[in-house]
Amino acid sequence: MRFLIVLVIRVLCIGNSFSWDAVEQELIPMCQEANVEVEIHNLYYGGCSLEQHARFMRSDSMIYSHRICTNAVPREVRDTISLLQALQITEYDYISLQQASHDSGIRSSYEPWLAMLVDTIKSHQPQAQLCWMQTWAYSQDAKHPDYSRYNKDQQLMYDSIMACMHEVKKDYPSMLLIPCGTAIQLGRATYMGDTFCRDGYHLNYSYGRYTASAVWYEFLTGKDVRCIRYKNAEMTSKQRRIAQRVAHQAMQKSKNAYF
Repeated sequence: MRFLIVLVIRVLCIGNSFSWDAVEQELIPMCQEANVEVEIHNLYYGGCSLEQHARFMRSDSMIYSHRICTNAVPREVRDTISLLQALQITEYDYISLQQASHDSGIRSSYEPWLAMLVDTIKSHQPQAQLCWMQTWAYSQDAKHPDYSRYNKDQQLMYDSIMACMHEVKKDYPSMLLIPCGTAIQLGRATYMGDTFCRDGYHLNYSYGRYTASAVWYEFLTGKDVRCIRYKNAEMTSKQRRIAQRVAHQAMQKSKNAYF
């Protein structure tokens, strides 16, 4: 008798609305098409910064909306949970961290909070691979109140995010990069232009979220997302191809340190 062993990739995202954009809508359909079993736990608290995550962790606050995405159930919102509780649910293969978008290009906002989070995560989940999800710069015409910290300049914000990402990689060399922000910036250089966000900072529900999820797909599976045929009903085939291409390019840049 033969037994089929199904390997499930288990991921914990310690995030906010940007992780919601990146993993909760489009990632599961891609994995379903590729017959890759995933289990995504997204800890959502809107606008949450590294400092807030660290403070919530220290107080064991049951503050997060716990969203689980699997091949069987694409999205389920469960009761609120604390970060420490989430770290005890299962053994994760990957645990991702990210900075709040408005702080993502401000290096002084990262520490000592990131170090505190990393130390606690490693003590609870020593087998998990830590990852850094790179956020994206705002649309050039974004109305976010903190956009002025970057002189309301998209390129300056992107460059600042990249500089901080390099520092994270230098300080935590074993941390892997998930270059969603680079993929979005590459996409803006195509015919689709600066249209990837729905409100200036959150990704649109068609090719915006698709692009970020395509990065995650390649990161988790090691497979070329350009082979995926799935697209949501709001996308054209051309938009799918461009989203996949820029996601693949971003991943290649990340692997080859061409940032």
